[in-house]
Amino acid sequence: MSILGFGDRTVRISLFAITDVGRTRGHNEDCYLVVDLSPPNPTLTPKVREHTLGEKGTILVVADGMGGASAGEVASQTATQVIFDRMVTNWVQDRRTDLKSFNSALEEAIQDANQDIHRMAMGESDLQGMGTTLTAVGVLGKDLTFAQVGDSRAYLIRDGEIEQMTKDQSLTRHLVDEGQMTEADAEMSPGKNIILQALGPRPSVEVVFTHRKALRGDTLVLCSDGLSGVIQEGEIRDTVEGCQDPAVACEDLVELANSRGGPDNVTVIVARLDGPGLRES
Repeated sequence: MSILGFGDRTVRISLFAITDVGRTRGHNEDCYLVVDLSPPNPTLTPKVREHTLGEKGTILVVADGMGGASAGEVASQTATQVIFDRMVTNWVQDRRTDLKSFNSALEEAIQDANQDIHRMAMGESDLQGMGTTLTAVGVLGKDLTFAQVGDSRAYLIRDGEIEQMTKDQSLTRHLVDEGQMTEADAEMSPGKNIILQALGPRPSVEVVFTHRKALRGDTLVLCSDGLSGVIQEGEIRDTVEGCQDPAVACEDLVELANSRGGPDNVTVIVARLDGPGLRES
């Protein structure tokens, strides 16, 4: 494993991920991806759960599939696999290590995933109409990149406060932004799960990027709406802050979502950032 610099430039990541079918769905259409790209390792092994950030960075992805029969599952699994394959080919095997090139590689990987899913949906009747949300976070050096398509979410917990770093691409979010609906009405709206964009339905998508500088002690939380739809932001923060171990935090969040009926598949990734390579908040 390559290490980002020496001495006080070291950045450490501690993470875990869980995907659960929930209490009401017959099968799980969610999928996640956690990858230490230095060298590329896409499995949740102990080496990935606790690793030193390499010069090629780390990516975290949550995909929430949709479609009839098993189509949603196909879409989310295709998205995560294509993103991994493209990042290895276009980023890991490239000599560049700068943030701009990393972001370009990530966007290209997401666009390629969309095209592959769209092509599959158009070519097979059983897969027509399938799609998937896609929320990805890239950690490269001291930089955080958030990429969004759909309504899965990424949060940043810092200094005891939680901030949603992605913006839901949903009908209700759009109506709230336009002043046609209040936040309270949006929470109660039967159309709150209607999303305006996903990977698959169209030949191309608009990937929305957000950037932040990472600080020591930051915690990242990625989740599908099976979690965010039944658990408030403050509850997510309190649960994660109350657990030093990301695995326990993930388990507690999934258990809480299921205790409230588990109306959808539940996927969550929790990643803590530490090390002298990051400035203290």
